[in-house]
This record gives sequence, structure tokens and C-alpha cells, in this order.
Amino acid sequence: MTPPVVPLFLAFFTVQFAVETALLVLNLRHAARSRGVPAPLSGRVSEETAERSRAYTLASGRFGLLEGTFSAAVTLAVLFSGLLPALDRALGARGLSGANLFVAYLAALALGSAVLSLPFSLWHTFVLEARFGFNRTTPRLWALDRVKALALQAAIGVPLLYAIHAFMRSTGALWWLWLFGFLTIVQVLLLWAYPVLIAPLFNRFQPLPEGALRARLEALARDAGFRNRGLFVMDASRRSGHSNAYFAGIFRPRIVLFDTLVASMSVDEAASVLAHEIGHYRAHHVHRRLALSLAGTLLVLYALSRVVPWAPLYAAFGFDGPSLHAAVALLSLCAGPFVFWLAPLAARLSRRHEYQADRYAVRLARAPAAFASALVRLNGENLSNLHPHPWYSAWHYSHPALVERLAAIEAEAARGASAAAGAALLRSP
Repeated sequence: MTPPVVPLFLAFFTVQFAVETALLVLNLRHAARSRGVPAPLSGRVSEETAERSRAYTLASGRFGLLEGTFSAAVTLAVLFSGLLPALDRALGARGLSGANLFVAYLAALALGSAVLSLPFSLWHTFVLEARFGFNRTTPRLWALDRVKALALQAAIGVPLLYAIHAFMRSTGALWWLWLFGFLTIVQVLLLWAYPVLIAPLFNRFQPLPEGALRARLEALARDAGFRNRGLFVMDASRRSGHSNAYFAGIFRPRIVLFDTLVASMSVDEAASVLAHEIGHYRAHHVHRRLALSLAGTLLVLYALSRVVPWAPLYAAFGFDGPSLHAAVALLSLCAGPFVFWLAPLAARLSRRHEYQADRYAVRLARAPAAFASALVRLNGENLSNLHPHPWYSAWHYSHPALVERLAAIEAEAARGASAAAGAALLRSP
């Protein structure tokens, strides 16, 4: 009896599309009905900012709805139009086989995906982001970024695909374990190389100038015992008006601040944002997420090892027989609907980490009011949704909603003040 591969896939695909679309529509309706400033943010957020945030949420959500529907339609078309086996036969007819066929097939699919995404990227950058004053990218810079990204993906991806094929062909039945070890090394090397070799291809990074902000941030890092490779300002304003800060690297990371953040925040606000990022590092969130990512990679490779010899999968999508490149392509296109339910679990873990980093920031920077105002400022500058639907945020949000986050910060500050008062009473004669 032939396994019902196609009906099973379509059932899971339909569930995924229905759930994610329903959540997005629910969030859009919630935003459309929720006007004004939430009561806990009264006096902190202006009515004008709240209305612009609502408009940006609606515009972004509608764009996401269109993009998601298009992506789903393309996935079904690619899987059921006969394109995948036709591409296999066309490349084979040109004399390609073995590793060359493996690389050419997967590279062609990746290139096709990139081309299909270009209209959405253009619209998002030059229409949606421009409408709300975020876009500062010129068409020339946008095109140059895409050319650089494509060249970088080819320079890294093509040799990587050849290496993957070699592991799959040459290391026996446990090739997936050998390949996992290799990919782990590659991922760690890329994390190391990103701030030094890759990021400077797209942005300029200058040391944070001497002054009150640099002195405060360096003192903060010393107090936390946080070893780093320096404080840098990134020219994010060349492309966008959004603000942020991040660490780059895995062992002794660089501290990177967007120039938009440096320009808009006070010293205490910026220090609190940095303290939050240090909190992530001190709690080993970066390393835990890396470990989870690697665990996911291991499971995917194991699943791939089981799929490679499974003839019914290839027959279901029109292939003449099993092949390594077809297995990788089919797993990439078909796996999502079977694991999409993991998204809210990952989001919940991420929000838990954010709360932990917030508590650390309150204790380290000792400026909870400045931290709260920094988050309000970031939320306003990025026009983040002030009224997310709780189901949507539970499924998708990697960070707690602003109101929830501010309440947690205030609670942590109150606990700290109470503990300090108690300690003072104990010290008093």
C-alpha cells in the first residue's frame, strides 16, 4: 500500500496556513479596533505616536498577509507543477551528475526563490517603509546590497554544498552525524567571522567616540565583568530610521549601537539598553540558543537521512527515483507544516530570556526609569504595535509586549528598593 504522502502533506500545509493566517487577521482586526494609548502608557506615549503605530501595524500586517499567501501559492506550485523533476531532468540532460548536479540543482532553486522575493523587498523598502519615514536607502544602495549578498551567498554556499554532498556520499550510514559535526564548526566560524569579515561589507563600524556615553558604557561593562572587543557605532541611518543595539561574535563579542540609537537616547537610557544586552550574555542566552539551533540541525539531518532512501516521497512529487538533491529540496519545501507548531514554544522561551535580561539591566544599570523610557522610545521610534492581540503575541512575539515589559521592570525596581530599604534597616543602630 502506497503511503498517502500528498494528502498528509496537504493536510498539515492547510492547517499551518489556516492557523497563521487566522492569527494575523485576528491581530489586524484587534489593531484596527484599538485606538488611542493603552492606559498604562498614558503620559508616556503621545496620541500621534499611537495612531502612527496603529497605521504601521495595519500596513505591515496586510503586506505580511499578501506575502504569506503568495509564498504558500508558490510552494504548492513548485511542488505540484512538475517543476522540480523537470529541473532535475534538464540539468541531467546537460551532462551534470553527482556533486555538480547536487550543487546546480539546489543553487537554481535558491536563486529562483531570491528572484521571486525581490518585488516584495522592493515594495517593503521603497513603499511601506518610505510611507512611514523609515526608509533611507537609495535604489543604488539597495541594488548594491543585493549584489553583495548574492556574491557572498555564492562564495560561501557553493563550496558548502560541495562539502555537504561529499559527507553524504563518503561517510557511510552515519553521514548525518559527520555532517552535523562539520556544520557545527562552520556555524561557529561564521559567528566569529561575521563582525570582522562579513558585516563591514554592508555597514561602516566606527569606535564609539570619547565622552560621557563611552565612559558610562565602559564602566558598566567593567562592573559586569563583561569582556568584549570594544564599543562600535554602526551607520544604520544610511538604510533605515529604525533603532537597535546588538552583540556580534560568540566568545568576546563586539558591542554595536545603531547611530540612530546613539543620536536619540540619553546616557542612562543607552546604558540600560547595553545592560540588557549584557544580561543576555551573562545568562548564556546566546550560547543556549546556539545549542538549540544545533540540536534542531541535528534533528533535520537525521530526518534527511531517513528521507533519502524513501522512494514513496519521490514518486509523490514526480521524480523518477531517489536522489540527494531531490531529498534536500523536498525536505526544505515540505518540512515547515510539520514543525510550525514549535514557533510559540520558541517565542515563549525568547520572551522568558528577555524578562531575565530586563531584570539584570535594572540591577546593573540601577536606572529603571531610564530603562523604561528607553523601551518606550524604541517602541515609538520603531512604531511597534501597542495593542497586539494576546494570541498573536503568544505565537509570534520574541519580546514581551511593551505594557507587560514595563510592568515587569517596575516590579523588579520595587523589589530592589524594598531589599535596599531592608538592608539599610539592618545596618542602622
